[in-house]
Amino acid sequence: MVKELKALKLVVDPIKAVGRALDDNDVLVEMGAEVGLGEVQAEIDANFQVADDALEGLEFRVMLGGPNDELGAYLQISAGAGGVDACDWAQMLLRMYVRWAERQGFSIEEVEMSTEDMGGIRGATIQIEGPYAFGYLKAETGVHRLVRISPFDAQARRQTAFASVDVTPLVDDSITIDVAESDVRVDTMRAGGAGGQHVNKTESAVRLTHIPTGIVVRCQSERSQHKNRDRAWSLLKAKLLAFEEAKRDAELGKIYGEKGEVAWGNQIRSYVLNPYQMVKDHRTNYEDGNVSKILDGDVTPFMEAFLKSRKPAT
Repeated sequence: MVKELKALKLVVDPIKAVGRALDDNDVLVEMGAEVGLGEVQAEIDANFQVADDALEGLEFRVMLGGPNDELGAYLQISAGAGGVDACDWAQMLLRMYVRWAERQGFSIEEVEMSTEDMGGIRGATIQIEGPYAFGYLKAETGVHRLVRISPFDAQARRQTAFASVDVTPLVDDSITIDVAESDVRVDTMRAGGAGGQHVNKTESAVRLTHIPTGIVVRCQSERSQHKNRDRAWSLLKAKLLAFEEAKRDAELGKIYGEKGEVAWGNQIRSYVLNPYQMVKDHRTNYEDGNVSKILDGDVTPFMEAFLKSRKPAT
């Protein structure tokens, strides 16, 4: 109930803001007739700006009208080509999205993390809960490219590294997805990384492989193998849901490969730190030269540019 109220509030509040701004202007126009319009023109203009901003926000909410847009999201990051630079880049992306989620007031929970001894991470999955988290984050699915002077290169040469981002909706019990247990291989293993003696000495981590699609999910965040298994099944169902929707969406179909994984070589965005500084989205041509700001979580403008570009022509 609270979740539904928050979602409705995101639509109702802008409408109320427009109504208040227009009502205030009616009063200001009446005052202007008595004291002169020039005395109140600045306030009238400010109220119109408030109304315009509210309408723009409402229009954007309408764009987030997909069947799962209002849900939370699983966000998975995997290091790609580029060796240790790619692992470091994957960790930088993870931090960027965590900072973004924190700015939105969303909750973040680690599902799985695989670290690289030389630095960075080979992969990670986090759960982000908040109104329209999936609606926003789905814009980030694809391959992200980094160009910089490598901190791992003794000769300080410029290197290119890749990491993939995969976003799936955080499905709940109201969404039914049939998955035959015979189609899923279940493996258990010791969890890696920090977590205490219990996490590292017992086979609490669970990996599920969906044989027909090749989709693999892993969960190690909980001490209990049972809890990890439940969460892994939830994540697998979310990925299968996204995979099925991708078949019906030509654009997402290009991002997902035949086996449901993010296809390499299809970079959606480049983050260039050398020889110049620029972040550019290759789908929308939206760009920003303040790379530090973006890597610190200010990525919403890129999400909005992508979602607006998908708006049907009228």
